[in-house]
Amino acid sequence: MISKPALAATALVLAGQSSAQLANAEDAFYTLQGWYNPGSGIWDGDGWWNGANAFTVVAELATAAQTKNDSSVTQSVTNIFANTWVVGPSSNANLPDSERTLGQYDSSNSSVWGGPAYDDNGWWALGWIAAYDVTKNETYLELAKGMFDDLANNAWGTRCGNAGVYWNSDHSYINAITNELFLSIAAHLANRVPDNSAYYIDWAEKEWNWFATSGMINENNTINDGLTEPCTNNQQTAYSYNQGVVLGGLVELNKASPNQSYIDSANTIAQAAIKLMADSNNVIHDTCEDEGGCFPNATQFKGVFIRNLLLLHQASPNDLYATVIKACAQSTWDNNRDTSTNELSINWAGPFVSPTNSSAHSSAMEPLIAAIYL
Repeated sequence: MISKPALAATALVLAGQSSAQLANAEDAFYTLQGWYNPGSGIWDGDGWWNGANAFTVVAELATAAQTKNDSSVTQSVTNIFANTWVVGPSSNANLPDSERTLGQYDSSNSSVWGGPAYDDNGWWALGWIAAYDVTKNETYLELAKGMFDDLANNAWGTRCGNAGVYWNSDHSYINAITNELFLSIAAHLANRVPDNSAYYIDWAEKEWNWFATSGMINENNTINDGLTEPCTNNQQTAYSYNQGVVLGGLVELNKASPNQSYIDSANTIAQAAIKLMADSNNVIHDTCEDEGGCFPNATQFKGVFIRNLLLLHQASPNDLYATVIKACAQSTWDNNRDTSTNELSINWAGPFVSPTNSSAHSSAMEPLIAAIYL
């Protein structure tokens, strides 16, 4: 039996580690803010969907800090929400120039946050749900509900089984990430809109039932990018974010409508993904790092995986998940940081790759934030 003093000492060590991770994440946040453009509402160097993810990252940091009774970043983060609400759509290149002029759009109109690529709607919907979680501002939640309705009305019902969602408004391609986002948004809303929970559960279940048998999950239990014209797996790269978003969606769905099979499926995908993507030190990689081709989009991918791996770990604790999160956090801070600026880059195993950008930096913040909970 472990003595009470030993337990107390262990608790103090863990608390100290958590405090150190929070301090590292907050330092990284202040560095990230060097890229934030108050005039555009997103971070310089970010694309539109990358901006949505950086927006989600700062919301996650505020939530994590609050769990440690630290509100030092809360006001800065809520100011970002409020400013991006007002000026963010001006950065959406999908809007006509006349509407992009500040004041010529209605930020509560879901259409000003999306575009022909439906995954843009998905990323921003999850971003505003994360902002709602921090602030409980119902306006943010209403926007996310509108963005989900846009997807249900415009993207649902593909040529592959008359279910699932298309990636783009031309309805030519069916990919994993847009369908995973649709699942995750529906499941998140099911847990935040109690008066209409059944409606969102139904959508999430329809999406998962289709996705699980669509062919995008391969024989190794990882997820390829999409489907071919004849509705078979296109064998394109199993990117880390495709292994990630589905985890959070299944965790939220299980919370709204408990079914152990959702957690079992999430565990199967997560463990297969770690086997595919982790190096011998348990640090996660995308293949584009070796090819030098991660910029401008894939710089965001690994952070999305870790964000959702944490959600799975909280719902279904697993030493492997904790080990991976801690390894990614420690290596990012020790090996993948410019110590003079606290900038983080693309290769979490190191060394720091210069120049970096706001997308790679915000993505690398995800393991720092996730480790706060461990």
